[in-house]
Amino acid sequence: MEPNDTIPAAPEAPAAVPAHRPRPRGRTTLIIAAAALLGIVGGVAVGYGVQAEREPTPLAALSQPGLGYPAKPLSADRAPAPLPAAQDRRVRTDGDLRKLLVDRPKGAKKTLIDELGLGDGWEPIDQYAERHYEDPHYMFESLAGLDLRRVASVAWEQGQHRETEVWLLQFRSGDQHGASEQFGDQIMYMPWDKDGAGNTGDAIKGSREGRYFLYPVERKAGYLPSYRARALAVRGDIALDISIFDTSPISKKDIRTLAERQLERL
Repeated sequence: MEPNDTIPAAPEAPAAVPAHRPRPRGRTTLIIAAAALLGIVGGVAVGYGVQAEREPTPLAALSQPGLGYPAKPLSADRAPAPLPAAQDRRVRTDGDLRKLLVDRPKGAKKTLIDELGLGDGWEPIDQYAERHYEDPHYMFESLAGLDLRRVASVAWEQGQHRETEVWLLQFRSGDQHGASEQFGDQIMYMPWDKDGAGNTGDAIKGSREGRYFLYPVERKAGYLPSYRARALAVRGDIALDISIFDTSPISKKDIRTLAERQLERL
């Protein structure tokens, strides 16, 4: 080889060929998921077909004897006696509601309305709302929305300045419990509202939620002091509302015993 001759370059090595072509990502997962879905659908279809071909399985017999409805009416000597009217609240409350009002105490005088023969014990709903609430229009709509059925009331006067008023508000049966809602609305504002008693009151015996309240005395120049006590309770479809007004302090016993006497009649 001559000195000026160049050494021929070595031939390039062929590029490495991969052993296999990589599978696109996700294809294997998709295949597995599709197979699983087909397996579930097929299993459900087969199971449904097997179940549809089976005979209905009878329910297990009752373990206690005599719980099934009797095939024949009971004989007269075995049939239970009907509930006496005196123990059936529905019979009493569906009658003349005025008869369930507490009696006036001995020596108590009728109010002027009763003396004039204008009071019959029933109070129209609009008149009740007008007499007892600052916004009678709103209250009338509220009571009508609660399906107020009727209002029975009685009032009397004792001593020189004491006046007592008792109301029974009966609501119709329906999707809502009007008596409980009316009671709840009244009891809710008693501790804090300016027209409330400013306290939580005390429980009335014989009532699950009923309470009685003594209001703080109101004093105004030129007038005698004003005292008030109030009791609220609910029994069935009837809401009870009692108020006592006087120029002398009212004891807790007076309002409590009156509320208990009224509840005993419902």
